[in-house]
Amino acid sequence: MAAQVRMQGPSRVALAAGQDRLELLLSSAGTDAARLAEDLFGVTNLVASNAALRRALTESSREADNRAALVARLLEGKVSGPAQDLVSGLVRSHWSNSADLTEALEGLAVSAALSGAEKAGRLDQVEDELFRFGRTVAGDVSLRDAFAIRTPGGERKRELVNALLSSKVAPETLRLAEQAAIAPRGRRVEQVLEKFLEAAAARRRQLVAEVVAASPLTEGQRARLSTALRRLYGRDIRVNLDVDPEVIGGLRIMVAGELIDSTVLSRLNTAKRTIAG
Repeated sequence: MAAQVRMQGPSRVALAAGQDRLELLLSSAGTDAARLAEDLFGVTNLVASNAALRRALTESSREADNRAALVARLLEGKVSGPAQDLVSGLVRSHWSNSADLTEALEGLAVSAALSGAEKAGRLDQVEDELFRFGRTVAGDVSLRDAFAIRTPGGERKRELVNALLSSKVAPETLRLAEQAAIAPRGRRVEQVLEKFLEAAAARRRQLVAEVVAASPLTEGQRARLSTALRRLYGRDIRVNLDVDPEVIGGLRIMVAGELIDSTVLSRLNTAKRTIAG
């Protein structure tokens, strides 16, 4: 789940679509969440630093294909294929204002980093470390000054974060703290960290559905399944899909320790037990 950003109208719809595409990528066994986060942070910082580029990527008078082509020219060979595809999808959407694209990119980058921590069993650790680092900065005048917006030198700020945290925290904590320090975009570092903490808390509250199907689900099928599970459990549900031809048909779903098994194999096994009994 992406960092919480308050958007209206078309931007809200565009962000939601981007979140869905990101979660599909993150649920794929071949996706490197850390690389994806790094690529998206790089694109975030590029877009944030160039107002003309932001306008070009969000201007509704330009065809969506033209905006996507611009992304291809800018990013081809510089970021991973999944990252380029994700950014292309974002710029094809409509945005209420150009600043929302920057916010969305950063939110998706944060989600990718947190997903990597989650898969490694470090999400609670990252949340705790970000909180403690934020409190450390807020409580130390010299650190507040060193990270202040008026203080120049992004690389010096990155080096300071590394001096304070390197080898002491999870890699995701370090990368998120670096991002907060070098690209606060008019905010205090502790304010950026609070935003990242909101995203971590939201992801921790999100339920995960482990789904086994006989064959891959289409995007539409995954979306309908997520909607049905959200209605059933009253919370956001992230779908992790595994394909096992032996289930023959239907779905086996595990959510919060609860098994929902509608596979043909399950019904066959039930029939066999009934006959044997």
